[in-house]
Amino acid sequence: MKLHHTTTTHLNQFTGYGDGYVMVNQERFEGSLIVTPTEVHSWRPTDFSTLEEADFAMLLEFGPELVLLGTGDRIRFPHPRLSRALASAHVGLDTMDTGALCRTFNVLTAEERRVVALVLGA
Repeated sequence: MKLHHTTTTHLNQFTGYGDGYVMVNQERFEGSLIVTPTEVHSWRPTDFSTLEEADFAMLLEFGPELVLLGTGDRIRFPHPRLSRALASAHVGLDTMDTGALCRTFNVLTAEERRVVALVLGA
C-alpha cells in the first residue's frame, strides 16, 4: 500500500508498506527495523517469537516518549515483562499492525513527537 506524502521533508516518513517490506522516504527495507524521526536501524528480532527484554530496554537510548510496535498483518501483544524497562521509564508502548504503525508514526513525527517505530520482520 502506498501512503500519502506529507510536507514534512526533514524527518523520516513511511511512504509505503506491503508483504515483507516497508518504505521509508521512498527507500525499501526488509527485515525488522527501528525507525526514529531521523534514523533507520536494523533490529535484532526476526519475528514476534524472538522478542526479548533487551530488545525493548535498548530503545531508551533513543529517548522516546512513545514506542510503536508493528507486528505484521495482525496485532500481537508482547508479554508485559518484555517492555518493563519502557514502563519503568514512563515510555508508552502501543502495539498495532504494520499499516497502522506506518500511519501513526507519520502523524506523530509531523507533530515533532519523540516516537520510535519497531517494525517486526517487514
